[in-house]
Amino acid sequence: MPQDERHSDATLALMVRNFGNIGGEQVRHVAAREVPAPHPPLVVEVAPHTWMIQPGMANVGLFETEDGLLLVDAGSAGDGPALRDAVRRCSDKPLRYVVFTHAHSDHAYGLWSLLDAGERPTVVAHENILGHYARYAKTAGLNAVINGQLPGANGRAWPSAPEDFVVPDVTFRDSIELRLGGERFVVRHAKGETDDAAWVWAPGRRVLAAGDLVVGYLPNAGNPRKVQRYAEEWADAAEQMAALEPECVITGHGAVVHGAEAIRDELLTMAAYLRHIVRHTLDGLNAGLLPEAIVESLRIPAHLAGHPRLQPNYDRPEFICRNVIRRYGGWWDGRPANLLPAPAAAQAREVAELAGGVGAVVDRAYAVAGHDLRLACHLAEWAFLADPDDESARECYASVFERRGGTEPSLMVKVAFSEPRRQVRAR
Repeated sequence: MPQDERHSDATLALMVRNFGNIGGEQVRHVAAREVPAPHPPLVVEVAPHTWMIQPGMANVGLFETEDGLLLVDAGSAGDGPALRDAVRRCSDKPLRYVVFTHAHSDHAYGLWSLLDAGERPTVVAHENILGHYARYAKTAGLNAVINGQLPGANGRAWPSAPEDFVVPDVTFRDSIELRLGGERFVVRHAKGETDDAAWVWAPGRRVLAAGDLVVGYLPNAGNPRKVQRYAEEWADAAEQMAALEPECVITGHGAVVHGAEAIRDELLTMAAYLRHIVRHTLDGLNAGLLPEAIVESLRIPAHLAGHPRLQPNYDRPEFICRNVIRRYGGWWDGRPANLLPAPAAAQAREVAELAGGVGAVVDRAYAVAGHDLRLACHLAEWAFLADPDDESARECYASVFERRGGTEPSLMVKVAFSEPRRQVRAR
């Protein structure tokens, strides 16, 4: 998500709200070791000898024991030096274990600086992390494009070379128990935003390090441009974590959550929210409804939609619904004309011809925008695709989508709806 002319102040503010220490050059160079986060790390002692460190856009958990340290996640590549210094401000004890909650670019790539400083921890991760690394390498170009990334000093815009990845010393399938300083740390697998997700439970401290399974907004279980998400298993994990009655949750992003009752409420509401979407989607598929009808009829009960820590500030319920459809029902939307469709530009030219020209479509888009921005976006896109060189069509395309993006709470939507302006400027 590059911080450039595409993003309004409101979009940038939402990025900071969702991800914390984000912005500057790092948002465009997330794989570059030489590009740090824009601000010094936030370090908060959340329980005795237990810290949440925010070196960049993701949070890191640090547990100090009598025999050394356990670190949960390591931030982005550019977070390495800041993370190393923050850890050493908290404790001078040796780093014994590092647990990766998943292999996303903002969670598992900053460990190199501690390794370069001589630390030799045992790295623990779910066995699927190796497949995640392989997929990153295989789709580096795709990920660079959809995440708006630019090459760093090594010429890579996304992790793809062997030296970019820390291969775990120990992998596990369902769960693993680590012992350090006379304490137990239980690491459990979950599927959520990824299939290699894990969370860490420190029972003696009643502290849970959840990675991106808990982030303080609606779970990212439907991202339109990313690989499959797992809403059902995410709900399972939320219920399993709630059953432990933690007193503190170190989240993957945003603020730490304190208090057993508040944590239980958030986790169980999250599970119910996700299960509601899954049930609705499967009921629709089993009834033979088209995806469009399933998504259009989705309604979230007020007691779920109103939860302050489950707001659609990043993902949207409709996207989660579509991800469930994709998982169980394939990619076709069920409309025969869309199975082997004519090119979008050809369709748009035909619409413009029927309307009496591109100018008529532009005029209609502006007229409709006053009462139905969703429909106006289709009209504006038809005008642009019908004649991308028409100045009025270009401006209509950019301005209508900017107006729509201004009404949307979701960061994903805001970024996607800034794309028309970028395309117009590129011409």
